[in-house]
Amino acid sequence: MDFSVIDQWVASLDFGDKAYRGLFQIFTVVLLTGVMSFISSKFFVQVERQFLKTKNLWDDTLLHAGRKPTSYLIWLLGLSVAAHTANKFSPAEIFSLVSPIRQVGVIVLLTWFVVRFISGAEKIVVSPDKMKEPMDETTVSAMGKLLRATVLITSGLVVLQTLGYSVSGVLAFGGIGGIAVGFAAKDLLANFFGGLMVYLDRPFKVGDWVRSPDQEIEGTVEQIGWRLTTIRTFDKRPLYVPNATFTNISVQNPSRMSHRRILETIGVRYEDGSCIETIIKNVKSMLLEHSEIDSTQTLIVNFNAFNHSSLDFFIYTFTKTTNWIKYHDVKQDVLLNIMKIIEEEGAEIAFPTTTMHMPDAVKFKSVSPELAGLAVENTSIK
Repeated sequence: MDFSVIDQWVASLDFGDKAYRGLFQIFTVVLLTGVMSFISSKFFVQVERQFLKTKNLWDDTLLHAGRKPTSYLIWLLGLSVAAHTANKFSPAEIFSLVSPIRQVGVIVLLTWFVVRFISGAEKIVVSPDKMKEPMDETTVSAMGKLLRATVLITSGLVVLQTLGYSVSGVLAFGGIGGIAVGFAAKDLLANFFGGLMVYLDRPFKVGDWVRSPDQEIEGTVEQIGWRLTTIRTFDKRPLYVPNATFTNISVQNPSRMSHRRILETIGVRYEDGSCIETIIKNVKSMLLEHSEIDSTQTLIVNFNAFNHSSLDFFIYTFTKTTNWIKYHDVKQDVLLNIMKIIEEEGAEIAFPTTTMHMPDAVKFKSVSPELAGLAVENTSIK
């Protein structure tokens, strides 16, 4: 940074004693820095009001990302000028650190600005209120993390180069150290690459309902990190699953199902056997006409078993909705309609019964002969 113009201006401020002159010059620089910071703040407020009137969302994000870094940049440069001025009156060794601190500070503030802009851009591209076709939140999150990591690593290398360290030496050391770190942190790396596979293969995304038949994992995905995936179980408990787990288990994603299935077996009494064909026909007609049943999918209503105390038929069909709550409403309506159809035919839904027949030859010593051939029927087992 060229201080020649500033040096000429400072020299023109002849203010009595050298010590007082130095204090006055430093005070003037700090005061001007505060004034510039105040003007910058007011400027951003005015510009923000104008940007809010436009439909472009990127200018708002750019302004928001640069507001705080700009304010800190003004103070960084102002204080470095003040330190340079103080160095004219004091040869203290500490002032030799001003230049590298200023350079590193500028790099850090630029990095902060870029990271804030990336975070703001993430919120825009996933918002249905701001984008006509919002991007997938999981993909955007992965891209955002990758960009931020790239910016931070690049900034770190630039800082090392600014401080006089050889970047090539740092990279060579990183290559050797990476092998040692790889052996020491193999689980951490396994989780990292597991998370990378989740981002690339996308078996699920944030907001999906997932479950695993291999482990007791079921719930809604809340966050996919580089090491852990957070799943909120249905009893509202957070479940933290290491990403490496997903490379070794199978995962179901019910959120992506196209339909929900209704599979029920219903039994009627044996004495209603003459009605079962009509019942099956009417149930099938009801399902075909039902507004919430997808008749283009497999639809089966068939008599399929002589059970112990019932004649069983089953229904196999799919609802149009995949919403869990609405599905149960549709299923309830279907079952109630089946019950009505059975009652309209004068039949009844069967329940477990036992019929015991006693032959006429059986004689009872304690009863009259008229009761010897008695048959006890339809004794309910409850």
